[in-house]
Amino acid sequence: MSGQSAGLPEYRAGIGLRTSHVARILDQKPEVPWFEVLMDNHTAQGGLIPRQLAAVREHYPLSLHCVGMSLGGVEPLDMDYLDTVRRMLHEYGAAQVSDHLCFTRYGQHHFNDLLPIPFTAESLAHVSGRVAQVQEYLGTPILVENVSTYLQFTDSEMTEAEFMTELVASTGCGILLDINNAYVNEFNHGYSAKTFIDSIPIEYVGEVHLAGYEDKDDYLIDAHNNRVSDAVWRLFDHYLQSGHRAPVLIEWDNDIPELDILLDEMGRAQRRINQYSQTAAGVV
Repeated sequence: MSGQSAGLPEYRAGIGLRTSHVARILDQKPEVPWFEVLMDNHTAQGGLIPRQLAAVREHYPLSLHCVGMSLGGVEPLDMDYLDTVRRMLHEYGAAQVSDHLCFTRYGQHHFNDLLPIPFTAESLAHVSGRVAQVQEYLGTPILVENVSTYLQFTDSEMTEAEFMTELVASTGCGILLDINNAYVNEFNHGYSAKTFIDSIPIEYVGEVHLAGYEDKDDYLIDAHNNRVSDAVWRLFDHYLQSGHRAPVLIEWDNDIPELDILLDEMGRAQRRINQYSQTAAGVV
């Protein structure tokens, strides 16, 4: 697949849809180009949440973001979970669906964290098979997101960028480029986030995430509980220099502020997008 989204407005910044903001969104209809829905928070059968989500969808394009596919796991794929994803894709007319390059299940245990995998040929073959199976079941290509990590595997045979490039080539999936995650990994492990961005097949990036981290002095946590940092804005500028036009999301999952804060961050992203778009078009 090409990374360009057919259903979301390209070169436009949106925000993650959070329950605490829904009433105001439905009442005031703020100028938000699109919303991303964290699917795992909206899977109740019937009731208020599905009605609210359907009402939001009447006015705004949506994408679905998942944390439960466990694409890197060794347990069989959870077909009940995928059935829910497929239902929501069709019920809400979501433009695209994404999950992470990680595992979240082992045995009967479901982890709240997005756990890393080794970047080996064996792992690549395993993940590729699972991504292909998910895509066939859902009837659509998915986007796979780079995750933040707090340890590295000594038996990895390739870089994260090389792994994702091969995954795209073998499955036709797209990439969800999380720039905050790339920076967190740079700080935690010492490798260049710019090199990571420059090394992935940028034409297959279907969505970009911007978020804030939590600084623990010796390491960073991808907590999504702060404004986007200056370092991540600079990396976003570096991405924009490529001229790529994927939709961009402000992601905020913890310590959720008033909607105005997210709208302000969205505006900051959009101004940067507009600046680079005009520069590329030769407009001063």
